[in-house]
Amino acid sequence: MTQFLIRKFIKDSGNLKSAAVHTAYGKLSSLVGIVCNAILFLGKMLIGLFSGSVSITADAVNNLSDASSSIISLLGFKMAGKPADIEHPYGHGRYEYLSGLIVSVLILVIDVNLLQGSFQKLIHPTPVEFRWLSVLVLALSIAVKLWMSRFNKRIGNLIHSQTLLATAADSRNDVISTAAVLSAALISHFAQVELDGWMGLGVACFILYSGFGLVKDTLNPLLGGAPDPEQVASIKEKILGYPGVLGTHDLMIHDYGPGRQFASVHVEMAAEDNVLESHDVIDNIERDFMEEMNLHLIVHFDPIVTEGTEANDIRMWISEHIREIDSRLTIHDLRIVPGITHTNVIFDCVEPLGCGIQEQELKYRIGKLVGEAYPDYRCVVTIDRDYAAYPH
Repeated sequence: MTQFLIRKFIKDSGNLKSAAVHTAYGKLSSLVGIVCNAILFLGKMLIGLFSGSVSITADAVNNLSDASSSIISLLGFKMAGKPADIEHPYGHGRYEYLSGLIVSVLILVIDVNLLQGSFQKLIHPTPVEFRWLSVLVLALSIAVKLWMSRFNKRIGNLIHSQTLLATAADSRNDVISTAAVLSAALISHFAQVELDGWMGLGVACFILYSGFGLVKDTLNPLLGGAPDPEQVASIKEKILGYPGVLGTHDLMIHDYGPGRQFASVHVEMAAEDNVLESHDVIDNIERDFMEEMNLHLIVHFDPIVTEGTEANDIRMWISEHIREIDSRLTIHDLRIVPGITHTNVIFDCVEPLGCGIQEQELKYRIGKLVGEAYPDYRCVVTIDRDYAAYPH
């Protein structure tokens, strides 16, 4: 079914780098969500009203919130697909993240009413009329939601959409909550134990827990969350594969929406090499990343003196021994400035997040480490922050 819908409604579906194709996938998923959830809402609401079951009614309202969420997602994808303009030169891709956040908050707001209704049912219990039609509707709902979860997860992974992955997780949660409601209906009927109010409360609490998780997931890219470690590793590996590249550091990735990422990185190359040839390699790196990964990458050239042994020896020594302070510490841009009384060793040290060492303390410990091995050397250290969390 998924492949049929893609072939039917997505033109040029294999061109995943296209913003138009990305938007088309998002719209398709949203429309499927609107139709399926609207049908499930009507079916469950009628059954819930006729049987007097608060848990089925709560599950119906959950489907209504999902339908509303799909409408918001549809608007989000449509607005995110707008081209860049003078006021928004990086495009409008973050509308997709905003729509996901609105959906998550909407789930929490509606869930408050579900909690209230469930508490009322516990305080003032009323009998629930058992109907086999209710069982059939709930069973069909589980099947539909299971398919929707797989559908949204597949498309979400395909176009790297956090909004669709959140929708997939929400559908998976619906499978669990509806299965719980169905179990309660069967147990209440056959065991003569009234569980409707308790199950309604359980479903509401489960939705509340999931809603907070969705808020966190959709808020993360808006706050500038760390990039995917696998993406960071692949970028580093690719850059190091170019001729003349000795090292890379200071990678920063800025996310302006799915498929709209901008990045900058420093690339170390031998200072003795021809500048024009090194610049040509940098141009190739920037062009290849744009064509192959749809990543707007700006490369800063860092010349490294490789002739002579003193600079290389101290660079290698510090790179190795600085890990005695923290195994994740790295250095770059090292140069040596000889003086009459001592020699300055100037370099940057990348401090990983969560290092737990104050900047002045870290400088002191590095200076002490080097000074004990090289008494005539004085360290001049600049502490860098690691924004990409390189998996060293």
